[in-house]
Amino acid sequence: MADIGAADSLDALEAIRVGALGKQGRVTALLKTLGGMSADERQAQGPRINGLRETVTAAITTRKAALEERVLAARLASEAIDLTLPAPELPQGSVHPVSQVMDELAEIFADLGFAVATGPEIEDQWHNFTALNMPESHPARAMHDTFYLRADEGEEARVLRTHTSPVQIRTMTSQLPPIRIIAPGRVYRSDSDATHTPMFHQIEGLVIDKAIHLGHLRWTLETFLKAFFERDDIQLRLRPSYFPFTEPSVEVDVGYSIEKGRRVIGGAEGWMEVLGSGMVHRRVIEACGLDPDVWQGFAFGTGVDRLAMLKYGMDDLRAFFDGDLRWLRHYGFRSLDVPTLSGGVGA
Repeated sequence: MADIGAADSLDALEAIRVGALGKQGRVTALLKTLGGMSADERQAQGPRINGLRETVTAAITTRKAALEERVLAARLASEAIDLTLPAPELPQGSVHPVSQVMDELAEIFADLGFAVATGPEIEDQWHNFTALNMPESHPARAMHDTFYLRADEGEEARVLRTHTSPVQIRTMTSQLPPIRIIAPGRVYRSDSDATHTPMFHQIEGLVIDKAIHLGHLRWTLETFLKAFFERDDIQLRLRPSYFPFTEPSVEVDVGYSIEKGRRVIGGAEGWMEVLGSGMVHRRVIEACGLDPDVWQGFAFGTGVDRLAMLKYGMDDLRAFFDGDLRWLRHYGFRSLDVPTLSGGVGA
């Protein structure tokens, strides 16, 4: 018992157990002597020897528990986790540049009082064309520009929307002015090269109110572009153009400059077209059941993917949709580190 109490390690205690209770142990040897005793001797010695075995077994168990607790305490002290160390970085996804720019645009226009409106990507021709002052002979309806879906006999073919303008029509026919919305989403056209893809992302804006004029449009676009590109030296040039759903129609160019051999938005060393816009055509307002002598408005539209290319330095639109992990790791945004424009349009 003294040896058991003095054992200072599990190995030392195991050696004592084997010496006492093992096959050749001292207590085991005593137990073996019981077979050669008379009945009277066995009755007298049996309880003493079995009691000795039980006492030794209990003492070893108690001492083993104490030693194991001491070993565990030592391990906890020496192997403690330092919670101040940075955790290992695990593989994670990223925010796609299109999603990032969509969020930035929604944030900017929310500051300007615009709501976000959405609509179906499969449209009827009235919402996609007719209500937007595009007669059946208009080139935009041609098969080489528009994806038409197969229709049952006697039914008009539906289309994959070619712009988000149908959302403007649906908004004007479902709610009363004043209206201030943006319509972001996917659109489809039969085109594919370095700057065009069959599916791309577009954002359009619409304002319908009383006494709206071209000056309101220019101020809105200038404020938006300054906030998006985060530069105060944004300069705009409005050129006369033609869109069937606006009159007058204007193409909007933004000035750019060359910095370190790279073209960046801002300054006036050259001009780059970024969006189309104009005053909403009277026929469009009438098609939506509104009086064009009372209500006026402006509309504008631009490609979200193109804005992403201009701001973040991409040069091939097709790479946006290739799913190349190398491209996504390079141009994607970590979900916790994405740039924010939460300071507002005046920031």
